[in-house]
Amino acid sequence: MTGGDTRRARLARAHLYLVTDSGMPMQRLDAALTGGVAMVQLRDRSLDDGALLEVAARFRELCDRHGALFWINDRPDLARAAGADGVHVGQDDVAVGDVRAEVGEDVLIGLSTHTPHQLEAALASGADQLSVGPVWETPTKPGRAAAGLDYVRHAARRAPELPWFAIGGIDTGTVGQVVEAGARRIVVVRAVRDATDPGAAAAALVEAVNGAPGGTTQ
Repeated sequence: MTGGDTRRARLARAHLYLVTDSGMPMQRLDAALTGGVAMVQLRDRSLDDGALLEVAARFRELCDRHGALFWINDRPDLARAAGADGVHVGQDDVAVGDVRAEVGEDVLIGLSTHTPHQLEAALASGADQLSVGPVWETPTKPGRAAAGLDYVRHAARRAPELPWFAIGGIDTGTVGQVVEAGARRIVVVRAVRDATDPGAAAAALVEAVNGAPGGTTQ
């Protein structure tokens, strides 16, 4: 099994994905990973490349300790330099095919989608995983209109084989709605990053997702 195959197998088992910035203290990230976060994305446009790589090294070490996948946002070059497991790009970033040419087959690629049309294109793009949302409007993506629960239902019908994660405004109070709509994987930011107890918040979210029919295997 190649490194890419191993990463894809771990991706298939992941249900809780945390996106955070360099301001999250390592002890809180450690608690979140202990609570069940299976993937962490470092997203911080305020840092220059050198500073981001310094933070990435700390994130990488902590993710390795917990067996979690580590992702870099937007930058295939920095993902390679950081030894990240994956790089996540948006609709306005580098095309998936170009990212693949830069990072090779062993690095995972994630792609954001916001509409059924984008989902169809993403399914044919060669991305390893997709995000579906934002389900609700969120201050982490100002100006991005909510895609709503109907889009989650569409993804559940259309993309059962490729790992996809519902994203946008999901927390312990709303996770039940996205699970009912068909999501078995979720991305969170504030729900864990800003929680009083990030480990407990992560554990509650994992329990909610895994408690759904097929939640522990899909």
